[in-house]
Amino acid sequence: MPPPPNTPQPAPSPRAPLFHLGHPDAHVPKFVPPDTASPPLTPIRLAIFILCAVFTAFLGLYFDGLAATAATPQVPLLWSLPFLLLLVCIATMPFAAQHFWEKHYHHVAIALALLVAGYYLFGLHAARSMAKNLGEYISFIFLLGSLFTVSGGILIRVRRKATPQVNVALLLAGALLANVFGTTGAAMLLIRPYLHINKAHLRPYHIVFFIFLVANVGGSLTPIGDPPLFLGYLKGVPFWWVAQHCWPMWLVAVGLLLILFFIFDTRAHAAQPRHHHDSHDAGPAISIFGLSNLLLVIAILAGILLHEQLLHLVHIPWRELIMTAAVAISLAITPQRIHIDNVFNFAPIREVAFLFLGIFATMVPALNYLSNHANDAAFRNYLHTPGQFYYQCGTLSSVLDNAPTYLTFLQTEIAKRDNAPPAIAAAPIPGQSTIPALLADQSFTWRLIAISLASVFFGAMTYIGNGPNFMVKSIAAHANAPTPSFFQYLYRFSLPILLPILILIWALFLLPHPA
Repeated sequence: MPPPPNTPQPAPSPRAPLFHLGHPDAHVPKFVPPDTASPPLTPIRLAIFILCAVFTAFLGLYFDGLAATAATPQVPLLWSLPFLLLLVCIATMPFAAQHFWEKHYHHVAIALALLVAGYYLFGLHAARSMAKNLGEYISFIFLLGSLFTVSGGILIRVRRKATPQVNVALLLAGALLANVFGTTGAAMLLIRPYLHINKAHLRPYHIVFFIFLVANVGGSLTPIGDPPLFLGYLKGVPFWWVAQHCWPMWLVAVGLLLILFFIFDTRAHAAQPRHHHDSHDAGPAISIFGLSNLLLVIAILAGILLHEQLLHLVHIPWRELIMTAAVAISLAITPQRIHIDNVFNFAPIREVAFLFLGIFATMVPALNYLSNHANDAAFRNYLHTPGQFYYQCGTLSSVLDNAPTYLTFLQTEIAKRDNAPPAIAAAPIPGQSTIPALLADQSFTWRLIAISLASVFFGAMTYIGNGPNFMVKSIAAHANAPTPSFFQYLYRFSLPILLPILILIWALFLLPHPA
């Protein structure tokens, strides 16, 4: 029966907007708080954190001052064993003795660090040489900690059906964001919405390509992107140098990985039953909560870029103080709902802080040994061309942490030039080379490009090549996603998919520069 005349018709439902930026009080229906998020910091704890961070920042500046006059001591190769032992533990203990390692990893790292520090203080009387690396460690952990905390205050919700096009767009966005938030921050920011929209048809390749693109390869354009590149920045590599010299390699690697992912995802969608439909929440396509934290990321970037100029005005650790302020503001203003929804806690950054304290301390003897022996025949014969640096640095970055691997190869190349004959030496006084001066040499430039690419790209070859890899694996496994085992990841994905792309990068860009 037709409705009577003049009956008001219901208004059409308004079309959901594409983006929504707002407060997170009621953004997720049927919300169930997880039990692994950290509780909010009380004002007293926040004040204690600020005081400790400010003290540590000034301590790092003091260490940097001591390092300015540090000599390179003669260290027996035997004292590189603590460094090697720690790296072997990081690579094997999570699989061989997981419960022991989870409970005692910080004790192992601190014990090995104290062993080496005691030798330098009381055996060699070379405290300044140790202070140099400790100062770099403080700057390094400030960057990782600030980006990790601030990115934990940003929540992204994607409410659209997962299609190959949507997934490619999300992975490309993650690869770009990795250069702003770091690979750790970008991975933690996007892994949960990525898993959520694909929950109806998750496959192992979803997890693997996320690790390839967001947790590793994507973050190769800025020092913020990946820890090895930030160590290079601390050593003197200009901030925009990596982007200026490595963007073609980034474009090829990211482009090929996205094309391969699109092929995988298209085939998987085509194989699904026709009656299957992906469910998705109603509402805006993308919701972003905690937008004020993006302003804090910009403040962190400004602190990094302006640090040297501000340091000339007033000699205080501007970079670290700005990072401290950003973290404190983020913790104070971010609604607890965002932290709960992101399952934000400090366990990952705590583990990174302890392990890298051990790495930075125990690697000092290895770096000193390289500095004194870089012109030995063994180094000159097997580390000469950009390709040799690329593959040897890449091989180690695949199974060891890529940050100390980068620093080891960079130090080797600098030391080779410092200890060269006077006619070709990079600096008039051994040990006094600066990277900006060395970059005037094209051969050094291409070797640094090779080291930078290898340490970031090859970090995706295994779960243990880069810190975010295992974090992503753990989150995916907790979400009941089909996650490849260590060896499945290697022989099903990284060797047949990633390695040919890395070889192509060498053939296209590094092979034409043999010296």
